Amino acid sequence: MPQHLGPALPATGAIEPEYLEELRGDGARMAPHWAVTVSPPARHVSPVAASRIRGISVPAASADLLAGMSDYGD
Repeated sequence: MPQHLGPALPATGAIEPEYLEELRGDGARMAPHWAVTVSPPARHVSPVAASRIRGISVPAASADLLAGMSDYGD
């Protein structure tokens, strides 16, 4: 898949007007892909006890990635 590489953001971290316009344009082009459908309200489902959850596996690479991340608030 081709990648669009634009100019780097300024070192100040501020969003310059031309970057903001590009961001708005990108959002406008993607908006049709974000279809909103209205569905009936979901039934209330009671939480499942952790001891009843079976058959869930996490790839080792994903577990390693999460283990290497800092905890929230660090």
